[in-house]
Amino acid sequence: MRMKYRVLIEQGEDGVFVAEVPSLPGCITQGWTRDEALTNSREAIAVYLESLEAHGDPVPPSINEEIVEV
Repeated sequence: MRMKYRVLIEQGEDGVFVAEVPSLPGCITQGWTRDEALTNSREAIAVYLESLEAHGDPVPPSINEEIVEV
């Protein structure tokens, strides 16, 4: 089953892009580009969820939202 999580990406003062997953506390990664940070966030989310499952902790629900461009 595919899960969706919101990822916030901001560029730091040093030029590195930092990706944070608000619904998964401490799930933060980075990359030299936005694309790299997003790719790294997918891996970080997968590892985070595996850890939750391995420890019997609840997995936060997937988001159910749409983005509307105007």
